[in-house]
Amino acid sequence: MSNPAPPSAQSLREDLARLVMPNARLRAPQLFLQGASLQGASLEGASAQGVSAGQFSLARARVHEFCGPARSQLAAFVLQSTSGAVIWASPSWLPERIYPYGLLPFADPNRIIFARCRRPEDILWTMEEALRSGAAPVVLGDLPQPPALTPIRRLHLAAEAGAEAAHRRGRPAPLGLILTIQGGAQGVESRWHMQAAPSGMTMLENRAAWTLARLRARSDPPARWAITHAKGQISATLLAAPLGE
Repeated sequence: MSNPAPPSAQSLREDLARLVMPNARLRAPQLFLQGASLQGASLEGASAQGVSAGQFSLARARVHEFCGPARSQLAAFVLQSTSGAVIWASPSWLPERIYPYGLLPFADPNRIIFARCRRPEDILWTMEEALRSGAAPVVLGDLPQPPALTPIRRLHLAAEAGAEAAHRRGRPAPLGLILTIQGGAQGVESRWHMQAAPSGMTMLENRAAWTLARLRARSDPPARWAITHAKGQISATLLAAPLGE
């Protein structure tokens, strides 16, 4: 019986790349304003900032931070452009609750498993286990305070492990989102802030408006948009970039 041929140099490089860095497919961007249209003159500036056709991306297998008064609405945009189960961990000691049927314009609330946790540590533990399993494409944690750097690193590692598990099952890599009031978590892949804005809504026209800011991201510059939602359509107009976080 002849010995098998030795692996080629290209094969060895590919094997090494898989060991030292996440698979490129696991880092594919996940669009969370899918189908949004950019307004007129803003298109050229938006393209220069890495945004094309009104699409705003989040890297999977990583953890991102949403902050500001409209952070839950921003999470609803994510659910609108994804499918599959969602794990949403939140504090049980606070009176605020997510009203599931309020998400109906954006996603089926039956997709969401709400985990009510007794301590902030339990929220982080729930997120870590859910991300590591790779079973849910989106994992959210509603936190009263930004976590420290070490828990964020653990969440990143869990998300990368979950990406490998999801890939073996033919599923998309998990996307981790932490929702905080003021923002400022260290080590997150990106940080986004959203708040309500005057919408010009009338008795005859139901409109909603927000200001969305990308405060930081590893691969994109700060940017700010005016977001409107009317007649089932989302529009985005590029504004001046934020002056700071």
